[in-house]
Amino acid sequence: MSEQPTDPAAIEAQIEATRTRLAGTVDELAVRIHPKEIARRGTAEAKARLRAAAMTPDGQPRIERLAAVGAAAVALLVLTIWRRRRG
Repeated sequence: MSEQPTDPAAIEAQIEATRTRLAGTVDELAVRIHPKEIARRGTAEAKARLRAAAMTPDGQPRIERLAAVGAAAVALLVLTIWRRRRG
C-alpha cells in the first residue's frame, strides 16, 4: 500500500485529482445512457453486422448470401401477391 500524503496541499491536490476523474466518469456515463447515443450505437452495430454478413473481410460481396436474401424477398413478394389474388 502506498503512503498517504500528510501535507495539506498534497492532500488537497489528491482530492482535486480524484474529483476531476470522477467528474469525467460521470460525464461519460451520462453520455452512454442517453437514448440518442444508445440508438446511434445500436444502428452502428446493426450496420456493421449487415456489412459483415454481406461482404467478405477483403470487401468482396458474398454472392451466395445476397442471392439467398434476394430469393427470400422474391418468395415473400410472390406469396403476398398470391394471397391478395386469392382473398
